Amino acid sequence: MGFSLLGVSMPVFWSALLMQYIFALKLHLLPVSGFYGPRYIVLPAIVLGWSSAGVIARLTRSSLLEVMRHDYIRTARAKGLREAPVIVGHALKNALLPVVTIMAIQVAGLLSGAVITESVFGIPGVGRIAVNAIQARDMPLLQGAILFSTVLVIAGNLVADILYAFLDPRIRYAMQEK
Repeated sequence: MGFSLLGVSMPVFWSALLMQYIFALKLHLLPVSGFYGPRYIVLPAIVLGWSSAGVIARLTRSSLLEVMRHDYIRTARAKGLREAPVIVGHALKNALLPVVTIMAIQVAGLLSGAVITESVFGIPGVGRIAVNAIQARDMPLLQGAILFSTVLVIAGNLVADILYAFLDPRIRYAMQEK
């Protein structure tokens, strides 16, 4: 939890610069910037995923601890189920609903963090295109980048809504008849 707390509290630009300093300049394990192959993706992926993973880990833990107190968990244990099936089959499935919600919301945060990460690591991407469009006052290109980001956020929310139906059998989506 300490590692996830560090990921949540550290800004994206600072963790990017710190990762570059440690893994590229001091340890010479990974390249500092650019985009010329799979090795160049490692540091930006860690930087982008670190803050999100911290939030998700903390939320999953607290949600799982809350679900473990419910009566149906006690009933599953009383029926003689081992601890692993109780946690995976009953508790985790119900604890994932708030986690899926936060993951859908974090799509927008990852996109904004990607702008900073792409700039720090020198990666050509949608975030970098948006920054260059703002600097060049290229409104059609900026609108395209924003539209693309909006579509990704909507797709993330759609996937979360579909996952709700799989995680919670009480939620069902039906077509309305006209």
